[in-house]
Amino acid sequence: MQNDKDYETLLDRAYSKIKKVEVTERFEIPKVDSAVEGSKTLVSNLLQIASFLRRDINHFTKFLSKELATQIIIRGDQAVFNRRLLPSQINEKIAAYVKEFVTCPQCGKPDTELIKDKVFLFLRCLACGAKHSVRAKIV
Repeated sequence: MQNDKDYETLLDRAYSKIKKVEVTERFEIPKVDSAVEGSKTLVSNLLQIASFLRRDINHFTKFLSKELATQIIIRGDQAVFNRRLLPSQINEKIAAYVKEFVTCPQCGKPDTELIKDKVFLFLRCLACGAKHSVRAKIV
C-alpha cells in the first residue's frame, strides 16, 4: 500500500507542474481586405480565403454572388464586386458559406470536403466521418 501512496503523491506533483492549456478556437475565418472604387468593391484576399477554406473559388464566388446580388469578376489576385459593399456584409456571407459548406453539422469541425455523387452534393467530414447533403446548385 505504501507504493500506491507514493505513486499518488508523485502523480499529484506531476499534475501541479503541468502548464494548463487554454482551449482556443483553431478555426478562424479570415476577414476580407476590401476597398471601394467608384461603384465597385475590390477584395484583395478572396482567393486566399477560398484557399484557407479549402474550397473551389468558382463555387465560393457563385455563392457570394447570389447572396450579395452582384456579379463577381476575378481579375488577377483581386475579386471585383460590381456594387458598393461594406466589409461586414461580405464577411457575414462568408460566415454563412462556412456554416453551410465547410463546417460539419455533426461535430462542428471544419475538416470537410465537398463530394459530388451524380446530381447530389455532399459534405463529408474527415474528422468524424459524417456525410450530409448540401444544396448542389447555387441558383
